[in-house]
Amino acid sequence: MKVVIVSGPTATGKTQTTIDLASEFGGEVVNFDSLLLYKEITIGTAKPTMSERQGIPHHMIDVTSISHPMNASDFEKAAFPIVEKLLKEKKTVYLTGGSGFYLQALIKGMYESPSTPTDILKKSELMFNNEGIAPFLQILREHDPGSFARYHENDHYRIRRAVEHWWANGTAFFEQRMKKNEVNETLPRQTIRGWEIYHAYLDLPKEEHLKIIEKRTDRMLELGLIQEVKTLLEKGFTGLEKPLQSIGYKEALDFIFGVYKSEKDCRDRIVISTRQLAKSQRTWFNRDSTRHLYHPLKDISLLKADVKTFLSQA
Repeated sequence: MKVVIVSGPTATGKTQTTIDLASEFGGEVVNFDSLLLYKEITIGTAKPTMSERQGIPHHMIDVTSISHPMNASDFEKAAFPIVEKLLKEKKTVYLTGGSGFYLQALIKGMYESPSTPTDILKKSELMFNNEGIAPFLQILREHDPGSFARYHENDHYRIRRAVEHWWANGTAFFEQRMKKNEVNETLPRQTIRGWEIYHAYLDLPKEEHLKIIEKRTDRMLELGLIQEVKTLLEKGFTGLEKPLQSIGYKEALDFIFGVYKSEKDCRDRIVISTRQLAKSQRTWFNRDSTRHLYHPLKDISLLKADVKTFLSQA
């Protein structure tokens, strides 16, 4: 039941490190990066190509459309059976990605969140179409201040979900989430699943990381990120799909619609947003005292040795 987690902020080499580990020690990869789930977006997600995967089976990549977003609960329901099947086959599982909440859902379970009644969904859709996000924010301010403080005003999906939860249950979504987090933090084990876990966390100094972020952003633009978004719009997508509001895609949309006057302005905004994302990812993963920190450029040999030791233990 050996599970190796390779986590860390965006642009720290998680994908290649995981492939190197699986290539050397055997096993299969299960992605927990939320954007790699979607078939239509590739360049802005840094999704590994088939050749880059080196013949190593990868799971939970390209499993749904951007028109049908997966939340953490959906992910857990789809990924858990895959992990269990691989472990029963005596295969090492490598969980890799940067979406900490999706990882938590997989290894520690989701807090209870009953399906939203159809009439509530219709009410939400009608109010959003007629009045925008403002009334939803006001409801959170009054009834769920924790969620109001947590979500950026542009995160329409989560804001609406929190309001829908309030309408359906009469309880604050944030409070329910915090109760589950408190339970998770008091668990004596890393997981409720019975898995043996080694958590390798990749990170490096911020200024060193900035250079990598800038280089990756430039590479994405060279590969045609903006054209990728234009093609999606030509195919009938609106740009309002939740995955297209993620970093890289949102800025590309803003450039296409004239918010940014030059590609350089778009590029600089992507870099800033990516640094902000990395900061929030560090905050999330720093809560896990069981993780083992490695520099993605300097400590790979040490990481491989530690993983080899972990896998060889009875």
